[in-house]
Amino acid sequence: MKLPSVASLLIRVYRTTGPVSHIQRIRHGAVLNKNYSSVSAVKNCTALLYRNHGEPSQVVQLESLDLPQVGAECVLVKMLAAPINPSDLNMLQGTYAILPELPAVGGNEGVAQVMEVGDKVKTLKVGDWVIPKDAGIGTWRTAAVLKADDLVTLPKDIPVLSAATLGVNPCTAYRMLTDFEEPKAGDTVIQNAANSGVGQAVIQIAAAKGIHTINVIRDRPDLRQLSDRLTAMGATHVITEETLRRPEMKELFKSCPRPKLALNGVGGKSATELLRHLQSGGSLVTYGGMAKQPVTVPVSALIFKDVRVRGFWVTQWKRDNRHDDEALRHMLDELCILIRAGKLSAPICTSVQLQDFRKALENAMKPYVSTKQVFVM
Repeated sequence: MKLPSVASLLIRVYRTTGPVSHIQRIRHGAVLNKNYSSVSAVKNCTALLYRNHGEPSQVVQLESLDLPQVGAECVLVKMLAAPINPSDLNMLQGTYAILPELPAVGGNEGVAQVMEVGDKVKTLKVGDWVIPKDAGIGTWRTAAVLKADDLVTLPKDIPVLSAATLGVNPCTAYRMLTDFEEPKAGDTVIQNAANSGVGQAVIQIAAAKGIHTINVIRDRPDLRQLSDRLTAMGATHVITEETLRRPEMKELFKSCPRPKLALNGVGGKSATELLRHLQSGGSLVTYGGMAKQPVTVPVSALIFKDVRVRGFWVTQWKRDNRHDDEALRHMLDELCILIRAGKLSAPICTSVQLQDFRKALENAMKPYVSTKQVFVM
């Protein structure tokens, strides 16, 4: 099998060291080989692999994997960049709703470039940028052989970091702003976890549509800098959790209407406070639970305000629309339009190499951190 010359970046030549032992097959056809023996130079990649669940920085290992032949319906891709998201950490910990069969390669999101296509692949070509359609592919690696149907193209005229972080957080923000109350220009959305990847995307997408946002963040040493940063993104108001509970909120609603949509990524008391400020008939949509506390809904909010309490998981949306390529394509195209127009940027990112994975995972676990760790291959 002859690869394009650029694929030579992926090549590592291993000399014969003895018979191969303990070979385990990884998801999507990659092969783990503990004791390499005469590995084909065109079939090797480096990956962050885990065999057990536990503390992310402890269970992940940097290892070499064999890549299978590129089948008729598959493509060989070179990963360009892949972020660390909370869902990735939950998978490593074994607490996420879906868990890949172990051993597995970490990472659910990232952008790759197509290096070779199988004989029956008609939707992709060499040079295309692609992202996964669904979670579980394993993106923390230098290369992979994947089914073409599991990938969707992105334009190459957007920044790499925007492409690498597009499939989860901005898609979550877009769907929550579209599928529930459908706020229009002049309406208000309130959200907690406003400095998260989803929160930053909500701010920018809403601002592009002329929608007011009330953005709740936890008090912290760099509160002023963070508030200024979110305001520069388009946030209408940035307040702390403590302010959310104070009577001065009444003054805030003199400058914008009460929200018809509340977005909850925290849970606990924070979610209850969001509910208090909703319009009658409004919706609270929960997409995360960083506080690890249940959402408590006051009886009065249900009876006298008839609020709706919903949940959203972008992975489920993608699976529900698995056979509706137009729905995913339309959403990605809309988001890319905003990116090109300078109205939607990637979250603040720290680029790291795969070999620095322990520090990156530890940083991703720290509280009060608004930067996203991104592996750049």
